[in-house]
Amino acid sequence: MNRPASSTLKQIGAGRDRARDRHRARARRASPLAAGRMAQAFWSLLGRFRDTQSGNYLITTALLMPMLIGCVGLAIDAGLWFEVQQVMQSAADAAAFSAATAVGNGDPVNEANAIAASYGFQNGVNGVMVLVNRPPKSGRRTTSTDAIEVVLQQPQSSVFSGLWLSKPTMVSARAVAVASAGYGCLVALDRNAGGAITVQGNPRVVLIGCSIYDNSADPAALIVGGSASIDALSVNVVGGISGATKITAVAGVRTGTTPLADPYGTLSLPGFDGCDQKGFVAKSVVLTSPGVYCGGMTLNGGAAVTLAPGVYYLDGGGLTIAGGASLTGNRVTLVFTSSSGTDWAKATINSDAVINLTAPTSGPTAGIVILGDRNMPLGTQFKLTGGSSQIFAGAIYLPRAAVTWAGGSNSSTKCTEVIVDTISFSGNSRLAVDCSGYGTAPIGAAAASLVE
Repeated sequence: MNRPASSTLKQIGAGRDRARDRHRARARRASPLAAGRMAQAFWSLLGRFRDTQSGNYLITTALLMPMLIGCVGLAIDAGLWFEVQQVMQSAADAAAFSAATAVGNGDPVNEANAIAASYGFQNGVNGVMVLVNRPPKSGRRTTSTDAIEVVLQQPQSSVFSGLWLSKPTMVSARAVAVASAGYGCLVALDRNAGGAITVQGNPRVVLIGCSIYDNSADPAALIVGGSASIDALSVNVVGGISGATKITAVAGVRTGTTPLADPYGTLSLPGFDGCDQKGFVAKSVVLTSPGVYCGGMTLNGGAAVTLAPGVYYLDGGGLTIAGGASLTGNRVTLVFTSSSGTDWAKATINSDAVINLTAPTSGPTAGIVILGDRNMPLGTQFKLTGGSSQIFAGAIYLPRAAVTWAGGSNSSTKCTEVIVDTISFSGNSRLAVDCSGYGTAPIGAAAASLVE
C-alpha cells in the first residue's frame, strides 16, 4: 500500500534531525580531545622555541661582538709586538756582542749604539732607548767589568686593540756579552822559550781589560812563581803554564792556542843616516830635538830631559837613565838600531827614574813609543825597570829583545802594549789598552760570547 507523500516527507525530516543530533553529540564528545591536542601542540612548539640554541647564538654574538673584535685586535697587535720584539732581541744580542769586542780598544757605548741603529733602533728616535751598562745593572754579572749589558726599549702603539689599551705598550729586549779574548796588551813572540813570560818573586802584574798572548810551545811557556800573581782579561798560551792557580782571568785561561801573528809584522823601520848628536849626556834640564843620536843617550841622576815631538834614532850605545833622572816627551818614538850591524842600541832604565813618553798618532811610527830593529840579535837585553813612575803611552815593540820589566803601576797608565821576544817581570806592573786615539794596532782577534 502506498503511503501519502506528506508522511514520507515527515520521515525524511525526522531522519535528518536524528542525523544532525548524532553529529552534534559526536562533536560535543570530540571537542575536549581536540582542544587538548591543540594545547599540547602549542606548548610543544613553545618548548621547542625555548630550547633551540640558534636564536641564542645570534643574540649572544651580537652582545659579545665588541669584545670579540677587541680580542681579535689585541691578538693582531700582540703578534706585531712579538715580531718587533724578535727583531729588537736580535739587535740587542748583536749590539752587546759588538760592544764586548770593543772593550779595551774602542768605545763600547758607541759600538752598541751603532749596531742597534743598523737594526732600526736609533737611540732617541721614535721613542727608542738604548742603554749600555758596564758592568750590567741586573742579572748574574753585576760585578763583572768585562761584561756589557745592552737594553733596548721602544713604545708600541695599539693599532687594533684601542678598545682595551689606551696607552702604548713598551717592548724591550736585553742581552749581556762578555769579552772572551779581547785585545791583548802583552805578547811574547818567541815560539820555543821556556818562561817566555815569567813573573817570579812577589810582583803583581795587572792587565786592565786586556789579555796575554804567549806564542811559546814550551810546556812552561808562562811561569808564575813564588807569591807573584797575574790579573788579566784572558791568558792565551800555545804551550803550557806553570803556576796557573796564581792567575786570575775573567775571560779564561787557555793553553794549546794558535800562535798570534805579530801585530806589527809588516812595519818597516824608517830610514836614517848621519849623526845629529854623538854621545849625548844630560846632567840637568835639557830640551832636545828629533834626529840620529850616535852612541845613544845617557841621563845622569838629576837630569830632566824633554823630547820635542818626532823620531829619535839611537844608533848604537843605547838609552841609559839613572835613578832620579826624568825623560818626558809627547808624540815621540825611540828607535833602537845600529847602522854598523854591531853595538846594537839597548835600554837600561833604573828604578826611581821618571819616564813619561807618548807615541805619535800619525806618521810611519804611529802608535809606537819604543821600536826595536828586527835585525838586532835575538835576546838583546832591555831593562825597563823604572817602577811606578815609568809610563809609556803606546806600543813597545821589541820583537828580538829579552825584556826585564817593572813599571807602569801608576794609576794614570791607560795605554801600554808590550810586544817582545821574551819578558820577565821583576816588580809590580800595570798594562792597559784604553788606546783610543793613540794610533796603536789592535792585538789579537777580538772575541766575545753572549751569556744572558
